[in-house]
This record gives sequence, structure tokens and C-alpha cells, in this order.
Amino acid sequence: MALSAAEKKQRVAAAALEFVRDGMILGVGTGSTVNALIEQLGPWRTRLRGAVSSSEASSERLRALGIPLHDLNSLDGLDLYIDGADEANPARELIKGGGAALTREKIVAAAASRFICIVDDSKLVKVLGRFPLPVEVIPMARSLVARQLRALGGRPVWREGTTTDNGNHILDVHDLQITDAKSLELRINQWPGVVTVGLFAERPADVLLVASDQGIEQR
Repeated sequence: MALSAAEKKQRVAAAALEFVRDGMILGVGTGSTVNALIEQLGPWRTRLRGAVSSSEASSERLRALGIPLHDLNSLDGLDLYIDGADEANPARELIKGGGAALTREKIVAAAASRFICIVDDSKLVKVLGRFPLPVEVIPMARSLVARQLRALGGRPVWREGTTTDNGNHILDVHDLQITDAKSLELRINQWPGVVTVGLFAERPADVLLVASDQGIEQR
């Protein structure tokens, strides 16, 4: 039986809870699949020490459940981070940032010993780039960075009306085929005015959980 996108999100979120342990401070990402995870965290409110969130939107949902929020600066690190992705390749490299939280997501992922990425099978690709690559930029550098992205062969589009939780802008880069995600991530991150690029290749997912009509696959 074919499952709806919402059903797949619920099922893969439930599968991710198998990695959660009592007493953890859990890293929590952003997006619709993570929202499905947060909806299922109610029974964990007294079992977790709390959470670190990658966005104000997720923080609001966690507060509504009564889960304490922690400042990452007050911690030595995290045992586990759970987040979704806009695309994932066979190497568990990701494109993230459709929800404009890519910088904080990258920070929390870097602080975590283990990163579990939860997606449905529509997000799987052989080569990254079908989903436009988000780049968070300092506002005054938007045009400068856009010119450099065009020189790479991409087509950057300013996500007008969107301001990140950090007060910055997003450029969504279309028409890329990303065959060497690590090199591209490092290259774009070096440009003046770039806060970060939504490639998670230097720090890919440790585990990719994929929901399909056939069930949950772990990669």
C-alpha cells in the first residue's frame, strides 16, 4: 500500500526514537520531518535532560511539550542529533537549508557525536543538486556571492522575504550537479560574506533512515 508523505515522515521519526536514550540532551533539527519527531517526544519529556534546537521554530515546539532547552555553549557536546534533509546521496552527504536553518543545523551537527538523518525516499539522489543549494550570506554580500556562484555554473536566486534566525539572507542555487560535495563545500565556505553553505559533506550523516512504502531502511 502506498503511504502518504505525512505517513512516511511519522514512521521514520518513530524509527529515529530508537536511538534516543534516557538522560540525553538531544540535538533537534528543523523542518517537517523533524516536526513529526517532536510530536512524538511527549513521552520523553521526563526522560530527557533537555534539548538543543537548531531553530526558533523547533524551540517553540519543544517548549510547548515542556522539554527544557539548553544553550550549546553550556555543554561539552551532544551524544545525538536528529534532523532531516532536502537531499541525500549514497555517501550520506546532504543538502540542507530548505527551512533556512542551515547554519545552526551545521553547528549542532558538528557538536554531536552521532548524527541521525531522517528522510523519505523522495529525498534520495545519486548526485546532489536537484534541490537548489541554499547558501546563507551576510546581506551586504548577497550580490557579490551571487556573482561567484554564477561563475561556478549555478543560478542563484535570492529567497526574498526570508531572513534567517541569524539575521541573514539565503541564496538558492539552481542548476548544479554536485559530484564532489566536500570540495564544493570547502570552496564556497571560504568566500567573504558566506556564513555557510547547505552542504553537509565534511560532516555527513552517520546514519540515514529512509522511509518508503516497504518500510524503514537504515544506511
